[in-house]
Amino acid sequence: MKEQDDLFCFPVAFLRFAAGRKDICERRQSMTIRVHPLSADIELARATARHTRPLPERISGALTWGADEHILTALAVGWWLWCRAKPLPQRRASDHVLLTTLASVLLPHLLKTQFDQVRPDRRTVRGHLHGIPLSGRALDAFPSGHAVHVGALASAAAVLPPAKRNLAWSLGAVLVSTRILLLAHWASDVLAGLAIGAVLERVIRRLTGFGRQGSA
Repeated sequence: MKEQDDLFCFPVAFLRFAAGRKDICERRQSMTIRVHPLSADIELARATARHTRPLPERISGALTWGADEHILTALAVGWWLWCRAKPLPQRRASDHVLLTTLASVLLPHLLKTQFDQVRPDRRTVRGHLHGIPLSGRALDAFPSGHAVHVGALASAAAVLPPAKRNLAWSLGAVLVSTRILLLAHWASDVLAGLAIGAVLERVIRRLTGFGRQGSA
């Protein structure tokens, strides 16, 4: 792939000044799998870098905390503790949500040790001039951890009544879209994260029995 526009020619000096890291082209010295963005990912990232502005980036930066692993873990633990004095179905549901949250937090960290993909925010100068910040570690684009969290919890929300389920799914869609707008991840990283999270939650259901009639 020929690297022609500013999405692929981030100056080394600027990167070191902004992030205090080595050249992003210097890969981790381990047996990791290199992941490349799709052409659609690149076009979407280019469009975002061209057209975004500081205000929507600041709003996205605030909203994205809604899917942060620390906040979700704290909420899951708090709900689990609150449900200890509740009827058995609620206790079982809180057990499942806590286990799913913890698993969805751990899994992305494990996957990121096996996959290397440069975040799109490390491949743009124009985007930073338009307010895009630097997110996380440079080679940790795949998969999106936020999307794994959202995918797992959105899958669990499938047992809710339609109104609550649709609200949960809409909120999740907003949260994961911020990862693309911030250029923290390529769109395919987010879609992969959602799928991984949903599959993870369905596997955990086999352990907890969540979603079975009379158990949720």
